[in-house]
Amino acid sequence: MKLRLYLDTSVFSAYYDDRLPDRRALTEDFWKRLREFEVSTSELTREEVEQTLDPELRAKLEALVSGLIVHAVTDEAKQLARSYVDAGVFSPAMFNDAVHVAAAVQTRQDVLLSWNFKHLVNRRRRARVNEVNTSLGLPTIEILAPPEV
Repeated sequence: MKLRLYLDTSVFSAYYDDRLPDRRALTEDFWKRLREFEVSTSELTREEVEQTLDPELRAKLEALVSGLIVHAVTDEAKQLARSYVDAGVFSPAMFNDAVHVAAAVQTRQDVLLSWNFKHLVNRRRRARVNEVNTSLGLPTIEILAPPEV
């Protein structure tokens, strides 16, 4: 059984980000192993990609997203994201980060992959997310950077 991965927007944008060549190379390496996993994202990623100002880059990012399972962001996922905010796991300004986590949890992903170390990929945040999930009878989730899988 393949590991189920949810990719947030930062993983897609890192694929073409020349400002951080090491991160880009690690992302490209991960992408070469994509078929080892069941990989998905959500409509939120699609919406965030659509906000990319450079039309050429936007088209490249849309092409990466189009090859994956794209989950709808359900009312249940939005409510779970609000629960994370209400519990102080995320600030209201970080609502989209909470939605990414909620979408991954609601669709029963094993791991959320992100390059967002400030808001997502850190032990404290993961522990707090999983405290909320456990209190609501939801599964826990790993939140990792691409090289960690």
